Amino acid sequence: MRHIFFLSVLFLALFGCSKSEAESNDVAVSAVMVPPPPPAGASESNRKDQDLIESSKTKIPQKIIKQGSLRFETDNLENTYNQIQKAVSDNKARIINDSEGKDYNSVYRSLTVKVPSQNFDRFINNVSKGVSYFEVKNISAEDVTEQFIDLTSRLHTKKKLEERYLQILQKATKVSEILEIEKQISAIREEIESKEGQLKYLESRVSESTVTIDFYKTIAEKEGIKISYGSKIWNALKSGFYSLSDFLISLISVWPFVILFCVFAYFIRRRLKRRKKE
Repeated sequence: MRHIFFLSVLFLALFGCSKSEAESNDVAVSAVMVPPPPPAGASESNRKDQDLIESSKTKIPQKIIKQGSLRFETDNLENTYNQIQKAVSDNKARIINDSEGKDYNSVYRSLTVKVPSQNFDRFINNVSKGVSYFEVKNISAEDVTEQFIDLTSRLHTKKKLEERYLQILQKATKVSEILEIEKQISAIREEIESKEGQLKYLESRVSESTVTIDFYKTIAEKEGIKISYGSKIWNALKSGFYSLSDFLISLISVWPFVILFCVFAYFIRRRLKRRKKE
């Protein structure tokens, strides 16, 4: 009987130890799985700004700045220009710069065109029709979405800060406090206007793409030499005229010395004549 009692007590003791060990393991596991608390320095305004940025990413569409640069040779400058003008009209673009000229062996024309971004690819295709090869064809696309979102968030924060200062200004009573608050509001307003200007600039670059088009026609070597010599002769004539004008102006500027020289020469000549008579 004593043996049975002793075995029962031993069994209960072992069972209790294993149960307590299992519970302690469960506690340790649960302690590891509990997520850490948020940092103590996180403020409500920071969380709101973060929420604003996240919501802006979902609301603001992707902002892409597209640019293009084309250079090619053509057999007929006039026909190529008419083709580009038609592409400009069909894609609601506009020419903001148009220049032409002639060098030693070619006649060229350069255009700068502003194209609505949604028509950029179609405009490039229209201009490229009939071009056998491009000496330069550079198409770039810059994603400024993050920059746009950042400026929008900062602008929102500055406007909120301006509202708070305006509320404080209504409650201020001392002249010194009013002046200090107005100074802060003025500084914040400058920052707001600066960021609004940056946003407008980004928006304008996103909405309209810039395309530069350079095309030229090669002319005969003899024609180029003839034109070059003619230009040289004309430049030489102009240079000679300018040199003569400069010489006359320089003489006028030293007229006192000229007069003195003439008087001095007159007296010397007169004295020499007297000596001959004697």
